Amino acid sequence: MADTKRNRIAAIQMVSGKEVEANLAQAERLIASAAQQGARLAVLPENFALIESGGVRELAEDESRTARLSGWLAARAREHDMWLVAGSTPALSRPDGSTIEDGRVRSRLLVVDAGGRLVASYDKRHLFDVDVGDALSRYRESERFEPGEAVVVVDSPVGRLGLSICYDLRFPGHYQRLRDQGAEILLVPAAFTRVTGEAHWEILLRARAIETQCYCLGAGQGGVHSATRETWGHSMIVDAWGSVLGCRAQGEGVVVADVDLDRLGKLRAEMPVRQHRRDHWA
Repeated sequence: MADTKRNRIAAIQMVSGKEVEANLAQAERLIASAAQQGARLAVLPENFALIESGGVRELAEDESRTARLSGWLAARAREHDMWLVAGSTPALSRPDGSTIEDGRVRSRLLVVDAGGRLVASYDKRHLFDVDVGDALSRYRESERFEPGEAVVVVDSPVGRLGLSICYDLRFPGHYQRLRDQGAEILLVPAAFTRVTGEAHWEILLRARAIETQCYCLGAGQGGVHSATRETWGHSMIVDAWGSVLGCRAQGEGVVVADVDLDRLGKLRAEMPVRQHRRDHWA
């Protein structure tokens, strides 16, 4: 029998604030906890280093000069001998190296291996331009962020990862494309609002898992960040049958679960949904 603990993954839930150093200290504690619980891969939430969108351009400029966040991430990966996924970091340039000239940034997910090497990145494709019935009320990510284009998968020691960020979760075509490229574990770092998260977060995570026959890991922000910003949390790991393997409701913490790729293959063979699909929308 395969040792599924060799494929243990972790969703890290944070309550990030306005101070980058405090957020990194919080993340460092939680990464250490995930490592102590045997995780080989851990996923940090969206905006883990800075929750306030007004400071993202300045943070991106600092990152461009100093590699502060990417260097910190690499050091933690080497320290704990584990793969780390930075849910989102602000980037000044596009993947082709061209600079974003209009003052916006890309929201970029980074995948770092256990040796501290950057092995993949993904730029958020769908931007959260909505009106929500909460204290902040109006969200317009496109004012500060430029959308990405590429759909990205990457091989890892725990399985083939399909990358996404937060609002992508509402677009099933994104995940079908990941599945078509061989994804086995869908990663969804997020900062869902309390209002939208309470209504849709778990439903969407479980639906994406069932539709694609993939594990789905949702690593969220979960708490009160300011007088106008509250996130839903409920970070969870869902298996390909749609069962919730673990969940953290609110506050900082770690959710771990074991990925069984043999069981995943058996499920896909017994119910070959992908072969039965008659639509191939993107």
